Amino acid sequence: MNASLALFGRIGLSLVFIISGWGKIAGYAGTQQYMEAMGVPGALLPLVIALELGGGLAILGGLFTRWIALALAAFSVASAALFHANLGDAAQAINFWKNVAMAGGFLMLAAHGAGALSLDHLWARRRNA
Repeated sequence: MNASLALFGRIGLSLVFIISGWGKIAGYAGTQQYMEAMGVPGALLPLVIALELGGGLAILGGLFTRWIALALAAFSVASAALFHANLGDAAQAINFWKNVAMAGGFLMLAAHGAGALSLDHLWARRRNA
C-alpha cells in the first residue's frame, strides 16, 4: 500500500510541473514577457522549462527523486516569492500557499524517497544484487 501511495503522490506532485512546462513551451513569448515584467530575466525561461518538464518527468518516474525534489521545492518557494507575493490579492495568496504546500510535499519526497515503484528503487536493487 505504501508503494502505491508514494506513486500516486509522485503523480500528483509531478503533473502540475509537466503541464506547466509544456504550457511554457506553447506560450514561450508570452511567458518570457511575463517573467521580464516581474523582474526575472526572460533568458532563464529555458532553464525553467527544463526544471519543470524534466524535473516533473523525473519525479513521475522516481528518477533521482531526492535531488530533483529538493530542486523543485526550492523552485516552488522562489516562484511563490517572485510571482505570487501579493497576498492582498486572494488569487495570488492562494497560488502563494499552493506553492508553499507543493514545496512541503517535495521536502517529504526528498526525506523519504520515491518508494518501491520507482526507477530509483529498481536501480538500487540492481546495484545490490
